[in-house]
Amino acid sequence: MKVFFDTNVLVAAFATRGLCADLFAHVLLEHELIVAEVVLDELRETVRTKIKLPKKSIDEIEKLLREATVIEKPRKHLGLKITDPDDEWVVASAVAGAADVLVTGDAAVLKIAARSPVTIVSPRGFWDLLRGTERDR
Repeated sequence: MKVFFDTNVLVAAFATRGLCADLFAHVLLEHELIVAEVVLDELRETVRTKIKLPKKSIDEIEKLLREATVIEKPRKHLGLKITDPDDEWVVASAVAGAADVLVTGDAAVLKIAARSPVTIVSPRGFWDLLRGTERDR
């Protein structure tokens, strides 16, 4: 499965132990991670300013993420009318990367899930999806 994590999920995966960190590790082992330049840009800024990670740690995180498939910013977004215009680029990048699922904790992105061309779920929803998939094997 091709999995695209939004910035907030990646920040949680690297900043704390818990569900997002577990999901990230599982995806690295069992699935294909899709990353976008727009997410990498936002991630660098967020972990630098809000979490206060040192540059060396930020560089290591980016190096790890760049081992995945990295999607350039699409030429245009999908016009889904998400309240935060930056989120339009996140969804467009997931679609451009042919992701099977976009995992986000962003309420505005989750709100448009029904009209999105990519499946959008919360981290808990992704966990439930994985559990169902693994039971079906």
